[in-house]
Amino acid sequence: MISPYVRRLRLAAELRSLRTDAGLTHEQLAKRIGQSRAQISRLENGHVVDQADIIQILDTLGVDGDRWTQIITIAREAGERGWWESNKAMGERQALFANLEAGAATIREFQMTFIPGLLQTPEFTRARVEADRAMGPVGYKPGKAVEARMGRQRMLRRPGGPNYEVIIDEVAVRRLAAPTEVVKKQLYQLAATVNGHPKITVRVLPVDAVISEFSVPRSAFSLYTFPDPGDPAVVAVDTVTDDLVLTELDAVRRYEDLYGKLREAALPMDDSLEFLIQAAKMLPDDRKERTT
Repeated sequence: MISPYVRRLRLAAELRSLRTDAGLTHEQLAKRIGQSRAQISRLENGHVVDQADIIQILDTLGVDGDRWTQIITIAREAGERGWWESNKAMGERQALFANLEAGAATIREFQMTFIPGLLQTPEFTRARVEADRAMGPVGYKPGKAVEARMGRQRMLRRPGGPNYEVIIDEVAVRRLAAPTEVVKKQLYQLAATVNGHPKITVRVLPVDAVISEFSVPRSAFSLYTFPDPGDPAVVAVDTVTDDLVLTELDAVRRYEDLYGKLREAALPMDDSLEFLIQAAKMLPDDRKERTT
């Protein structure tokens, strides 16, 4: 599988490289292929995938052989539509993550507020959807958002799926982000899922952990790498309303360095699973309380 979003990024970088190597400006290349400067910019920013224009560029710059085939293949894959395209009601933010996950070889995630979406139970996801709706309008249909979340989880566990490693801040475990009964089930399910899957790893970062150089994270983030070494590594930074996507090498390295420090400070895998189980046991049982 591939991520069309990442292939767009790769295609844009390849086209920029071809033009600069040829010593041409946007305007000069646009004139040679009979297009506007704006269209060249759109192609080089990954905003459009126009195979006819791409072929013209390759022919104009004298690209042929294996290099021609490689770039046309990337262009074809950049224009593909993933399963998330058929569920527009899931919302743009979740669609972006589904796109990145589709072709990833590894996913490393730090979550400081919530149980990661790829490991949420349907009940927990529904509770979070309702909480988001209480804060204001959302750009998705609740039922479709839950359905899509479950679809992303199935894709994660597919044969040949990515290696997934997540660090969860203790705050995300302790602070209730859903009704107690839902959280209790979520924590037990989380421990069971991770314990039974060789490609999923969870570590808990205690609140009293000392992080190297006091590198306290400012937000949740995810790191994606892809099988093709020519594809860029991607960082997605979680914010309240949008997600910031970074591919610049220096920015990615900073997040990789931060993730490494968080990983060193987090509990080992076995201790983390025990932590989750004990945290679940400490929660009261809402059903018992309602019958007394």
